[in-house]
Amino acid sequence: MEKVVLVTGASAGIGKATALEFLAAGHIVYGAARRVPKMDDIRAAGGHVLAMDARRPEDLERVVSTIIEEQGRLDVLINNAGSVLHGAAEDIPLDLARDQFEVNVFAPARLAQLVLPQMRDQGSGTIVNVSSIGGEIALPLGCWYYATKHALEAYSDSLRMEVEPFGIDVVIIQPGIIKTDFEDRTAQDLREISGTTAYGEMAEAMAVRAEAQLGENSQGSDPSVVAATIREAVEADKPATRYAVGWMADKLLELGRTLPDREFDKLVTSAGK
Repeated sequence: MEKVVLVTGASAGIGKATALEFLAAGHIVYGAARRVPKMDDIRAAGGHVLAMDARRPEDLERVVSTIIEEQGRLDVLINNAGSVLHGAAEDIPLDLARDQFEVNVFAPARLAQLVLPQMRDQGSGTIVNVSSIGGEIALPLGCWYYATKHALEAYSDSLRMEVEPFGIDVVIIQPGIIKTDFEDRTAQDLREISGTTAYGEMAEAMAVRAEAQLGENSQGSDPSVVAATIREAVEADKPATRYAVGWMADKLLELGRTLPDREFDKLVTSAGK
């Protein structure tokens, strides 16, 4: 059945792959992002593109109202837009931490508020919140990013129970290590924020590791594997509540669930030394 789908953060990585995946499957797709020219391939594939800054409530309202006006409904919301920041908890200015929450938690929550009345009226809908394995585990020097993903998962769990009686599904996607440009600034952030502080040695070690393991050197999965999983969830009669997908996702989540906290701490802080 053809669905009307909104994908946020559609200018690159998982978002772009997801928009193209749903278009290839015959759905009506709207991609939303700040970098509109980066979505030309979505338009070329038959999709619609909309400018949207997740930090601007008026943008969120305009995007949802535009889709409902043009299509008469919105069946699937895929909250994928996000940002990431690396540095020690002591060093990161709280205004940057608030921005992480604005983009990674409050924007998805506001979009859900905007789409839910129409989904309730039609008695169906799916909200997909793209979290991370960092929604369950945490590594050093990324506290605020992990805090937002933990918050997004708790929010999603509550939301799922609230909207289930109206025929609406809420799904959490937990990508592992994926080949995207999402963490291209990791090494730079670590050095700029914590490189000359008390956490400098740890920051430099992690920056070196990031340079060796991310970007072109990444062993991560292609974003298409996440996109395919999201489509599987949306098209399922009864989707699972969580999907872990991509390189190291299941393994790291299992370690986080089974190891004692201090054993897990030792494992992740010693990796790469």
